Amino acid sequence: MSMTLNNAAVLRPTFRPASHLPFTRLAAALALSLCAGAALADVPALSVAGNQVLVGGKPGSISGSSMYWSNNGWPGARFYNAGAVGWLKDDWKAKLVRAAMGVEEDGGYIQFPADNKARVKAVVDAAIAKDMYVIIDWHSHYAFRHQNEAIAFFQEMARTYGNHKHVIYEIYNEPKDDVTWDANVKPYAQAVIAAIRAIDPDNLIIVGSPHWSQDADIASRNPITGHSNIAYTLHFYAGTHTQYLRDKAATAMNNGLALFVTEWGSVNADGNGGVNYPETNAWIDFMKKHNISNANWALDDAREGSASLVPGASSNGGWANWDLTESGKQARETVRNWPSTPDAGCATASVPSTIQAEAWCQMSGVQLEATSDAGGGQNVGYIDSGDWMNYTVDVPSAGLYTVSYRVASANGGGSISLERAGGSPVFGTKAVGATGGWQSWSTISHDVQLPAGKQSIGIAAKAGGFNLNWIGIAAAGSGGQIALIQAEDHASMSGVESEPTTDAGGGRNASHIDTGDWMSYTNAPVLIPETGAYTIEFRVASPGGGELSFEEAGGKPNYATVAVPATGGWQNWASVNRTVTLSAGSHSFGVYAKQGGWNLNWIKVSKAAR
Repeated sequence: MSMTLNNAAVLRPTFRPASHLPFTRLAAALALSLCAGAALADVPALSVAGNQVLVGGKPGSISGSSMYWSNNGWPGARFYNAGAVGWLKDDWKAKLVRAAMGVEEDGGYIQFPADNKARVKAVVDAAIAKDMYVIIDWHSHYAFRHQNEAIAFFQEMARTYGNHKHVIYEIYNEPKDDVTWDANVKPYAQAVIAAIRAIDPDNLIIVGSPHWSQDADIASRNPITGHSNIAYTLHFYAGTHTQYLRDKAATAMNNGLALFVTEWGSVNADGNGGVNYPETNAWIDFMKKHNISNANWALDDAREGSASLVPGASSNGGWANWDLTESGKQARETVRNWPSTPDAGCATASVPSTIQAEAWCQMSGVQLEATSDAGGGQNVGYIDSGDWMNYTVDVPSAGLYTVSYRVASANGGGSISLERAGGSPVFGTKAVGATGGWQSWSTISHDVQLPAGKQSIGIAAKAGGFNLNWIGIAAAGSGGQIALIQAEDHASMSGVESEPTTDAGGGRNASHIDTGDWMSYTNAPVLIPETGAYTIEFRVASPGGGELSFEEAGGKPNYATVAVPATGGWQNWASVNRTVTLSAGSHSFGVYAKQGGWNLNWIKVSKAAR
């Protein structure tokens, strides 16, 4: 910030009430998790992988507020206290606070080092106590002129706070437009980063760029190398900065930089004017889409549009709605409603399963990008030789399994190694050929022996040059089983009951199925990898037979009508199947009783044998 003081659906609904959880479901959700051992603090570690700042090793983002300049006599200094920080956490639901320590301006660190450092430490200590992330910001426009002071300051902060995952170092707030990346910012950043890394090897470091931290695209052409967990600052003010700056940010990310918006405002770049709601909303959507963490400028009561508080507001929190300015209300609403990160812990995929490649527990070297493959979402890209990803799976029994990979490669020559996480043993390798482009998708597979039980498996690139969308694991010879839906675990139904089953595996089955009854499974969506033939198998029991309709939840389309044979009793089980054509993408299936008098234990979806 520049210094500125001045009707069929009614019959068969597809909604999901609170109901039974499915026995098995696709491991398709991105769960933000911390899988790499116990944390030293109650926040997941922040790290950089490709163009993403990860939260606990997973894509995600955090949001909060920035303090105003800390300078003696300035309007923001009185808010550097535990009360204000605590109110941000408890009322705004902020995950982040930024301590913006003024440097060369009047009343700043160069003139009053002890006073400004004390304010910063008060905020950092309060944030750690409240389990918030905290940015220690060297709030300067000409930081390279004070490189020695910056090194000494950040070394002290690293020695004091380097063992806390809460702490983020922002080493150069906003280089002005008369400062260049190559000559001024990068050499300074390299020196300060080296000094921090000599003490703190892994906490996130954020680097600014020229033109008030709007030129990350320029930095992306000559980035800092030799150090891990480095992100780059992006600042915007919605009243001034529009699509052109989002385009510059996209260029930086496309070139591999991870961005962190350490300062943003809903007003003009000079800190004044009213809230520009359309552009603010466009920026918020952009940050959410790209998992960009952020801090709103600023928590102060200065007489300017960017101030969150009205003049005379309490220094220690407790702010009512009338204590907030227009931009303050907008900021609080944004921070309170920022997407929350799920609880730590890797999602376990129960085999058979299709695992989204981006749902790793740990990884090294890869990036994410939007995919044009069936089902949409993201794929893992920029996979180079030596990159890897780990996943947690639960294999029901030791034996031979078919492992499938959904890959895209412009040139081929890649090689996938499936192994126990850590590299040994190697279960098998599979070559990746050219598919016609980075978004031209093909499925390849191989059979491997897997041990039973819950385990961490790794996908390692012995040779890179390919993208990966998902991994499927099913028992060999199953025709490529994709999903197993327990019949009693419906999201909604009409007329059906359940009872204990004597079928293999135990548990319960759907029972008392009469003509006109139905079950809908919108709670267990099935990802069909590619359009084609699939075998749908039904585990049934019936004294006299019946007929079922297999369909999309809600009734249309109807994929097949299947005769239910007389099996000899309500608990004498048999399997019947039908081959149907399914389109690629996510499906929520349903079963309708055209003629009742049968029980149903499960429905299995598999790729039809060729």
